[in-house]
Amino acid sequence: MDLVDLGAFLKSRRDRIRPQDVGLPAGPRRRVPGLRRDEVAVLAGASVDYYVELEQGRGAQPSEQMVAALARALRLNSDERDHLHHLAGRPLPPRSGATAHVHPGMLDLLDRLPDTPARVITDLHITLVQNRMARALLGEPSPRRWVEASFVHEWFTDPSVRERYRPDQRERQAHALVSDVRSVVGRRGHDADVRELVDRLTTRSAEFAALWERQDVAVRRHDQKVLLHPTLGELEVNCLNLESEDSTQRLLWFTPVAGTETVEKFELLSVVGAQDLEPVSGSAHD
Repeated sequence: MDLVDLGAFLKSRRDRIRPQDVGLPAGPRRRVPGLRRDEVAVLAGASVDYYVELEQGRGAQPSEQMVAALARALRLNSDERDHLHHLAGRPLPPRSGATAHVHPGMLDLLDRLPDTPARVITDLHITLVQNRMARALLGEPSPRRWVEASFVHEWFTDPSVRERYRPDQRERQAHALVSDVRSVVGRRGHDADVRELVDRLTTRSAEFAALWERQDVAVRRHDQKVLLHPTLGELEVNCLNLESEDSTQRLLWFTPVAGTETVEKFELLSVVGAQDLEPVSGSAHD
């Protein structure tokens, strides 16, 4: 670990980013060519004092989660992300885990959807990052680790997660999730994460095991469903997604179904805000 080199690298990456590249207003009186330190701190979910210490080559070694957050905030590509982890003395993140590196292109698209609920997930349905509107619509992503952070794992092991879906749609949702995981197995093979997820669910959920035996395959590209929002009630939404080039990540975004009451309710989402949501275990996300 070399905190001095780490600080120099962070500053060099900060200087090259324009505020508009990360969804911030440019402003008429900016004294630096790139982002300010406080802006990077906010984007990474860190305190300003802590980030300043990092750039100055001081302070404690950043955690794996903080390194991943800094890589996202600074829009690092894969090589730069790996270099940042090496400088911080942290192991490289897994390709599909909860700390996986978010493709910069996905983040760029997410920044361009400030008024639309949107989030980036892995192909195993682990939420990596989401915008403010997604938090208002879906709640916070799972705090669990590794494959237990997968929405598929939550769906089949935590009954409270299904409360966000209308009862008559839950069977179809379960089938769609299993069929989508089957497509991931075909694409990635039985790597460690896929094998762990399937083995756990086959053991813990008779429903998953029965659906898995059917061998159905279907990639989730779009869907229409009814979500049960704790404040706004029933919301009829279109769920669309865009895959990354290597198919390991997806950008999900949600729009109201035209001609329904949801169109007006969506206008209230930004007012409701995530802070007014009732506590919910897990979160519906695709």
